[in-house]
Amino acid sequence: MKITAIDTALLTVPTPQPMALQYPHHKLVVAQISTDEGIKGLGYSLSFNGGGAEAVHTYLETRLKPALLGEDPLYVERLWEKMFRVDMGVKKQGTAAYALSALDIGLWDVVGKAAKLPLYKIWGAANDRIPAYGSGGWSKYSIDDLVNEAQKYAALGCKYYKMKIHHADPAVNASRVGAVKKALGSGVRMMVDVNQNRDVLGNERQARLLEEYDLLWYEEPVLADDYDGYAAVAARIKIPIAGGENHYTRWEFKQLLDRRALHFAMPDVCRANGFSETLRIGKLCAAHGVQLTPHLIHEVSIHVVGALSNGFLVEYMDWAPPDLFQEQPECKDGLFRIPDRPGHGMTLHPKALEKYRA
Repeated sequence: MKITAIDTALLTVPTPQPMALQYPHHKLVVAQISTDEGIKGLGYSLSFNGGGAEAVHTYLETRLKPALLGEDPLYVERLWEKMFRVDMGVKKQGTAAYALSALDIGLWDVVGKAAKLPLYKIWGAANDRIPAYGSGGWSKYSIDDLVNEAQKYAALGCKYYKMKIHHADPAVNASRVGAVKKALGSGVRMMVDVNQNRDVLGNERQARLLEEYDLLWYEEPVLADDYDGYAAVAARIKIPIAGGENHYTRWEFKQLLDRRALHFAMPDVCRANGFSETLRIGKLCAAHGVQLTPHLIHEVSIHVVGALSNGFLVEYMDWAPPDLFQEQPECKDGLFRIPDRPGHGMTLHPKALEKYRA
């Protein structure tokens, strides 16, 4: 089998309410891989709020795409290494990692379709039903917005809900968490996301005000590059630490794991150099007793969680318009059942490219 073409596109997709209060749109870098045997694979990377998407698309089109044309798509490991080493002067973080991710996801989609199996079964299935947590709770939400969103996910059976704590005053954040917790009751456990917005001392103060809510985790406490800061927060607060959405390789996760700075690992398949590297990260985390809870993109992340014994949760954020994909996995009783469709099972709606192309 040979790759005959890779068609790329940059899509701008509007977000539903209430997410639109914070981010009115996201951008999607799409790569559709064609082969001489008629099998096609879909890959994509989600650029949250659109940041850097044009650069990702350009790097994919001009540097990585030429490395794959004419190659056998079933040799995913070899092609991943080839793409990773196209430009050794460019670290595979940010722009380059997003671009590689889209193509790696597309290659694995081809593999699954050639094998006529969903990806999680190819990788050694552990589970076919994956628990989800509702996610959102952005800083621009009113208390009513927060409560309504949390109750929407609870009505779908989700036993967990995550919200942001971005206010400069820790007491305000604590009061917002308390209001949501009161509305949800004891049947839903909560998490909070700092989004790298505090230093070590600020996180200590904030965490003390949240201890009474028995939070499952406290996410991204400091800048992603500050590994020692991560470790310091993990050692000083009583709430488990989650992080990893802004770490792109197994070597970055190793820095966190070696420092015992992480209890829940959150690689993003569209950022962490695709399925291939996310699986490596997941297995590395298993060796450290850390559970895997991928960041976003639940529709494809479910395959990673379903393949690994330390897979725990997927993040369910209602980010896509209903006419972007032909068929989305359905959350029922708080669980996603992984589709039996070959590959990752996602297909763009026939009119999505025409409607959302930037």
